[in-house]
Amino acid sequence: MTKTPNIFIDGQSGTTGLQILRRLSERSDLNLLSIKESERKSTAFKQAIYDEADLVILCLPDDAAREAVSLSKTARFIDASTAHRTSPDWTYGLPELCVSQRDEITKSRLVSNPGCYPTGSILAIRPLIDEGFLDPDTPIRIHATSGYSGGGKNLISEYQQNDSPSWRVRPYSLELQHKHLPEMQQFAKLSKEPLFLPSVGHFYQGMLIQIPLFQSEFSRSISKRDIIQMLQDRYAKEPFVRVYNDSSALDNGFLSPTHCNDTNRVELMVFGNAEQVVIIARLDNLGKGASGAAVQNLNLMLGISEKTGLIE
Repeated sequence: MTKTPNIFIDGQSGTTGLQILRRLSERSDLNLLSIKESERKSTAFKQAIYDEADLVILCLPDDAAREAVSLSKTARFIDASTAHRTSPDWTYGLPELCVSQRDEITKSRLVSNPGCYPTGSILAIRPLIDEGFLDPDTPIRIHATSGYSGGGKNLISEYQQNDSPSWRVRPYSLELQHKHLPEMQQFAKLSKEPLFLPSVGHFYQGMLIQIPLFQSEFSRSISKRDIIQMLQDRYAKEPFVRVYNDSSALDNGFLSPTHCNDTNRVELMVFGNAEQVVIIARLDNLGKGASGAAVQNLNLMLGISEKTGLIE
């Protein structure tokens, strides 16, 4: 009889941890380990439960995640923080990144869960670099709007206590030093960090990521149709990536940021004209942007069907 894998979520009371717990608790093929609240900060208890677990999912602040990993030399980890995303010792947990990435995740002991903004940005930009449509030196601009759940408990509380704020969308990180920039640059294969302008919208979850480009920035004359076809070819076998080939994604001319909510799906769209295009990625910041991605990586690492427990 095959042993049921033991899974421990360290930090399951946070936004991402709760979402992962919800997805995994509905499954009968996994055994979820727990720890008493009084034992949560005990190094000895943590080491013991790490040794018992087949896989540990870290939903902790960066420093706590680094400390947690140091407690075990044998446990397999998925880290949902930003602590290890660009570390050479960790595998980046984006299976759709390239043809070898899925196998790398499957055999790895240490997997870093991607950020929500980088997930959409990288899946949109990386193929343009790989196929030679763009040079790695091209200055990339990224505009994005996320639901307020991405800001954690404090921001959620701020928004939910004010049902009708005077502000509907608020830009932030205007010093242009967002913590997701290093992984965006590294895994999109850019020679320099993109100019990234994120905003928070007055909706709980969902995300739109917009990448505007001029025709003059491409390595050769490229039509909107060429970009769509290239993306469709790139992601043809990916269960969680969809590429739109027309304006069917629009609702009376508008694009909803919440259409992928509660799924593990990323939708890529291309709009524009002969001189300008904008590539847009849409995803659930709590799904493929966080907890759904963690479940997808867990499935791969345990040799379980990748789509188990996830909605396409």
